Amino acid sequence: MIYNINFGIGWASSGVEYAQSYRAELLRKAGYPMKFVFLDFISAENIQTLTSNLGYHDDEIIWLYQYFTDTRIAPTTYTLEQVRQSLDGEVTHVERLGKTVRLHYGKGSFATCYLKHADQDYVDRVELVSKGKLIRKDYYSYTLLYSEYYYPKEERATLVSRVFYNEDGSVAYTEYVNGDDAIFKINGLVLNGKMAFVDYFMQSLQTTREDIVIIDRATHLGQALFRHVKPAKLGVVIHAEHFSENATTAETILWNNHYEYQFKHAHLVDFFITATDIQADILRKQFEQYEQISPAIYTIPVGSLKELTKSKHRKPYAVMTASRLASEKHIDWLIRAVVLAKQHVPELTFDIYGEGGERARLTQLVRELNASDYITFKGHVHLQKVYRDYTLFLTGSTSEGFGLTLMEAVGSGLAMIGLDVNYGNPTFIDQGKNGYLIPYADVKEQNEHLIQAYVQAIIQYFEGDTKAFHKHSYHIASAFKSTVIQQKWIDLIEEVQHD
Repeated sequence: MIYNINFGIGWASSGVEYAQSYRAELLRKAGYPMKFVFLDFISAENIQTLTSNLGYHDDEIIWLYQYFTDTRIAPTTYTLEQVRQSLDGEVTHVERLGKTVRLHYGKGSFATCYLKHADQDYVDRVELVSKGKLIRKDYYSYTLLYSEYYYPKEERATLVSRVFYNEDGSVAYTEYVNGDDAIFKINGLVLNGKMAFVDYFMQSLQTTREDIVIIDRATHLGQALFRHVKPAKLGVVIHAEHFSENATTAETILWNNHYEYQFKHAHLVDFFITATDIQADILRKQFEQYEQISPAIYTIPVGSLKELTKSKHRKPYAVMTASRLASEKHIDWLIRAVVLAKQHVPELTFDIYGEGGERARLTQLVRELNASDYITFKGHVHLQKVYRDYTLFLTGSTSEGFGLTLMEAVGSGLAMIGLDVNYGNPTFIDQGKNGYLIPYADVKEQNEHLIQAYVQAIIQYFEGDTKAFHKHSYHIASAFKSTVIQQKWIDLIEEVQHD
């Protein structure tokens, strides 16, 4: 069994969850049994809704808080009528608004039911109020999963405990809550705190020499995760920049706090995984220099391409970018560069895909530059069949651990222009062959210089052989095809299992 350890999952999942989803698809096709473990407490809705949204199979999921019950990970099918029948009193009045239904019953009591969908009577959770006080919340899938109990403290409902149930309604275990502290009473044991709970979970897995445990996140819980891994093989995935360059000298290095425990205990780790060769080389040299060790480090990209997307007709001067509209993506630099480049390339258009907090500011900038007729915000769109309509991809990001959009762009043959920063851009941009890397120094006074560099690169691209650039992007992308990445996983698994 391959266990993949993470914290949480949501609708706005991070690159870690998407990386795990890609991994799941490749390992599934290769026939490896696997579990994806989520350690965070998730209360907004049934975890199955979130995991299935990213393509996970129900039998692949372990949720820490459900693990010690006999309930299965399954879709929400508990009905409004079942809730109604469970209430301690006859329902006298019903209020319904969208996905919320309020059932009034007894004397001054009501149950607010939160539906999974407005047009279906399947209930995710219910809040029970008596005499104006919240007393309990119940959470469902196909059965009652757990209940939260509250008492009034300083005119506010305060959580005091959670009771987790088996399928037949019997109590599996109880969590007693005191602010940020928790005590778990389970199987006759008293576990003091989340660390002890995770420690007990890892011990309960009873891993064997045939198992592999891959840790994607471990902040604050590294000790509990490491303690009971053996005899399984242990791997750690590096998803971001792993050290602070500004705080690193020839004698000391400041590791990213998300990876510090793993690095300091690297002698217990059987292998590390980075998404790019560049990061693997840097990490390998740093381990030798600062820790005097040489652990096994593999490069396996966090994403892959099922196929290369060919284009029958690209809009000749169509440029695009795709990312969160966040300040660190520097979309404003790209907008200004396109406006200036259009003076030399009159046919130029620029489409911006994505959403984020910078949308209003960037929209205003486009208006101020009188560029609304050729710079367009496209919003959040599924991009798989969009890239092929364009000829050039711009990125202004100053930091990319990998860059899934970069991979997808070269997979559709786009030329690329971006900053010469680790790790994504130099992985997908081959200088002068499929795009241009712009030298970067983190100095605000250089912003205008950078914008001018983008302008010159855009002009240079359109004055050159654009088809040759597209061809080379496809060449780069071929190394990221799903069959290639799947084989990397197979090779790693076979090597560590027979080590």
